[in-house]
Amino acid sequence: MGFCGWQSQPQVPTVQQAVEQSLSTLMREQVGVVGCGRTDTGVHASDYYAHFDSDNVLPDQLVFKLNSMLPTGIEIYDIFEVPQSFHARFSATARTYRYRVSKRRQPFKQGIYSRIYYAPDLELLNRGAAILMEYEDFTSFAKLHTQVKTNICHLSEAFWVEEVDGWVFTITANRFLRNMVRSVVGTLLDVGRGALSLDGLRSIVEQKSRCAAGTSMPAQGLCLTHVAYPWHDIIGHDYTPFAYDM
Repeated sequence: MGFCGWQSQPQVPTVQQAVEQSLSTLMREQVGVVGCGRTDTGVHASDYYAHFDSDNVLPDQLVFKLNSMLPTGIEIYDIFEVPQSFHARFSATARTYRYRVSKRRQPFKQGIYSRIYYAPDLELLNRGAAILMEYEDFTSFAKLHTQVKTNICHLSEAFWVEEVDGWVFTITANRFLRNMVRSVVGTLLDVGRGALSLDGLRSIVEQKSRCAAGTSMPAQGLCLTHVAYPWHDIIGHDYTPFAYDM
């Protein structure tokens, strides 16, 4: 924990900055790392990929040495060669996020869930999530004034499950807009607690206006849990990357 998001910023610690500094030291050259996406302060990643370019031979036990240097909130699982055409961000075919909420205070899970003060109706939550699957334009859930060419996202799953200590929302799409998942969760929770009807949810999506959607949930509770690539086409088998804790 203690990072101000993935992307390097002046005067504050970030995951990208920590990885680049440690890699540059071990590789004995200036290394720039490209991540599969930008996560905000407070958002976690249990599955994350990044790539860097180098003409040098990788040092022996690079993963072990790198983990020895990195802050404890970052864990590198492996480093391997990929084709020149591979790009950590643009080669990804899908991403999965999970958002956790709980009605209970959980002192041993601080930072990985968001607390709510009501018990949402699971059936309503999932009926709302099913409605989202019918749409492709998620302008209503996008942060304003971002530099994107389109707000079209193709969802492949969106559902809630109830666990012993709370509720978990899972959503997978080919791409996500900035702040989209947190806005979607906030709006679906309005449905789940009866403050927004299912017809009202449809209206919000179809208005294509961020002002129409519900409150964006805090970053805490959101985790990037899977990034999909056509690995068999790239390196011939599946692979697992590294994780970090904001």
